[in-house]
Amino acid sequence: MTTDLYEHDRSLVTEPPRHFAGMLRHLGPGFILSASIVGSGELIATTALGAEAGFVAMWVIIVSCLVKVFVQLEFGKHAIHSGETTFEALNQLPGPKFGQGSWATWLWLVMMVIKPLQVGGIIGGVGLVLNLLFPSVPVWIWVCLTAPTVSLMIFRGKYRFIEKLSLIMIGLFALFTLACLIGVQFTEFAMSRAQILEGLSFWNGIPASIIGVAIAAFGITGVGGDEVMAYNYWLLEKGYAARTGPCEDTPVWHARARGWIRVMYWDAFLSMLVYTFMTVAFYLLGAAILHAQDLQPQGFDTVRTLSRMYTDSLGGWAEIAFLIGSFFVLFSTLFSALAAWSRLFSDAFSSVGWIDYHNPASRGRMIAILSFFFPTLWAILFFFFKDPVFMVLVGGAITAAILLLVVVGAVHFRYRRLPASLRPTIFYDIGFWMSAISILLLAALAVVKALEKFQGEI
Repeated sequence: MTTDLYEHDRSLVTEPPRHFAGMLRHLGPGFILSASIVGSGELIATTALGAEAGFVAMWVIIVSCLVKVFVQLEFGKHAIHSGETTFEALNQLPGPKFGQGSWATWLWLVMMVIKPLQVGGIIGGVGLVLNLLFPSVPVWIWVCLTAPTVSLMIFRGKYRFIEKLSLIMIGLFALFTLACLIGVQFTEFAMSRAQILEGLSFWNGIPASIIGVAIAAFGITGVGGDEVMAYNYWLLEKGYAARTGPCEDTPVWHARARGWIRVMYWDAFLSMLVYTFMTVAFYLLGAAILHAQDLQPQGFDTVRTLSRMYTDSLGGWAEIAFLIGSFFVLFSTLFSALAAWSRLFSDAFSSVGWIDYHNPASRGRMIAILSFFFPTLWAILFFFFKDPVFMVLVGGAITAAILLLVVVGAVHFRYRRLPASLRPTIFYDIGFWMSAISILLLAALAVVKALEKFQGEI
């Protein structure tokens, strides 16, 4: 009989590893997020910002990756000590309820009406990449083949498969991107120390003409709102909460909970290093090569324009390697996004009373249904809009809006739900509030700018 890690089974309680070598065996949830983050944010949105802004906005990307992790940690801590899913937790936020669902659940469902645009841009990007590799097959056929392929890989919802494939895909492309970053230094587009310092000098400001792209990139790079919310499912399915055991007011339980939270800190921190490195690498390539030639990735030429980052740094032979790598990094986003969305929506539907997420049969059935529904929707949206960059940036702004809801949840978890014995240090709280305030300010601005852009496009 398969163990259900969403349930409080005392037989699964395990003491946390005390040494780093032991912790390594329990890492993984954060790297599933990295697979999702690197695809849309880094390959498309970040390079689009670098191409348009040059080096001056690099600090925006770095801040975006660093500040959000505190909110992610607060969601993760809550999942570990409570064992609650994301919407079980959000459903307990203060405020009105409509039926069984809280205002937070219904607000998220409303915002997610627009969010599929982002992943529609990604599935379109996969089709464009495959069309460049195999020109005899049109883009629309590749998109139609990609949608059921990713569905078949996800519909059974096995965590271990999701974790392992995410690590493989992101690891291979990270190595190739590092090679390109080194290679560009031996070309006419080599980056100087002055350019790097310009990118790190936030006091220089950002030109008004690129503020919209910058704040959309803030929403989509690093951990986005949907990735923060999805993190809880990966922690639960990895067994962090099950090994901690049901909350008990005993010294033994408090020590065990602190131990598993410490493991989660390492998981989040190391995955943050991965996606921060990838984000900065993509940005630098876009700024050094695309901006220098006034190249902007747009429409069906998006992928071919992006490939110039590699062909201009490593030579013409690198285009095929780039396309293969792009396929894996974009497909990894589809793969991990579908895995997350099928859980998020199933959990949200459970919170409003439509299904029972804690019933393995009901949960598995809904995950399977959504695994086929969403790729079909994403493909239809791409066929309608046909512009991956626009679709990804609009989705990124909605991601920033979702971060507003995530911040409200994180504050509630930190100050209303966290056991006293698990309270962090004052230095952690300073970082947490820096994260929350920056997200609130920039996410609010992102929503305004995205709505203006969206209205202009339609």
